[in-house]
Amino acid sequence: MSITGLPPDTGADIVRVSEALAMITPRWNVRIMLALSGPPLRYSEIAGKVSWLQNGQLHPKLRALCDAGLVRRTEHTSRHVTYGHTDRGAALLPVLPLVVTWAEEHLEKADRPLPAIEQIEDSLTLLTRRHAAAILWVLKSREEVSGRALARIVMPSSDWTNVYPPLRQLVADGLVDTEGIGQPYRLSVAGDGLGNVFGALSAWSSGHPLTQAAQHPVWGRPGAAPTPKPWVSNLSLPAPVAPSAVRAGGASRPTWQNRDLFSDTATARPKAALPAGGPRR
Repeated sequence: MSITGLPPDTGADIVRVSEALAMITPRWNVRIMLALSGPPLRYSEIAGKVSWLQNGQLHPKLRALCDAGLVRRTEHTSRHVTYGHTDRGAALLPVLPLVVTWAEEHLEKADRPLPAIEQIEDSLTLLTRRHAAAILWVLKSREEVSGRALARIVMPSSDWTNVYPPLRQLVADGLVDTEGIGQPYRLSVAGDGLGNVFGALSAWSSGHPLTQAAQHPVWGRPGAAPTPKPWVSNLSLPAPVAPSAVRAGGASRPTWQNRDLFSDTATARPKAALPAGGPRR
């Protein structure tokens, strides 16, 4: 297969999307962002919504979200401080339902309905693997690429064999396929299905409305990309549950709805053996 250059500005695009994912993937960040949906809140009010966080955990998380430009801290008086979304933070929230939809379509079905927050957290873990965004971008652009060619593009200053650990992880996660050792790599159905998510993240990170995601030069699907719906999280967030079992691909229609972003209960998922194939949790 002949190797051609990636579309212009693709490298910067990948960096922006990776940075956007890095803002929200750290533990509890999405739950805190969702807790702030609505009017600005005092620290004690936020703490009440994420009561499972231990003392001293919430403040550094809020500070990091403020530093990332997603949350605004407003000091009304020395004793009255509130936190709320910035415009950029609010604009990022409609990307999350797209993540849930992808998870419902491509991750293994559980034996119980899962809160959307779990779908989001599990999916973000997959997408922030080391070099994951860059590898998936190249495979989407080239369709099939050898490991050596991927290494030249994704990590040109490293030994080319260093590309194989992240590639093996993406294969195990079910986002990349290959016929075996020495064979080229390509996106799986689940990996290709990330188009709406990556397109929306790219639009957000470059300051464009999410409606522009369908025109993305790599992940765009003109005329097919859904328009994200505005939504506000349930005021009662579930406590975190035990680490989830891996779920394999499926093609059933997504069943989550905006009002069901969180479940009323937080039952721990039963642990199960890792099934063969399919995106990992």
